[in-house]
Amino acid sequence: MPELSRFHGIIIRMFAEPSAGHHEAHFHAYYQEHAAVFTIRPVAVIAGSLPQRQQRLVEAWAELHQTELEADWQQLMNGRSAMPIRPLE
Repeated sequence: MPELSRFHGIIIRMFAEPSAGHHEAHFHAYYQEHAAVFTIRPVAVIAGSLPQRQQRLVEAWAELHQTELEADWQQLMNGRSAMPIRPLE
């Protein structure tokens, strides 16, 4: 699963399978032993969980980078590589 960004101990990844009518656009966030899946628009947790502070950081980052996340989703759905996205600073 391609890594898009990494910040404050959180890893953001995205995976799309073009041939398998995948779910709505989403990304995965990992922090230590925790993992969650977030939709892109609107930014919302759809599976798993992160500690509250890390979830807020991921949500803030995703709000700032929604357009880039959507572009990466389209890239992956078209069989191309995703582009890295700046971390939250």
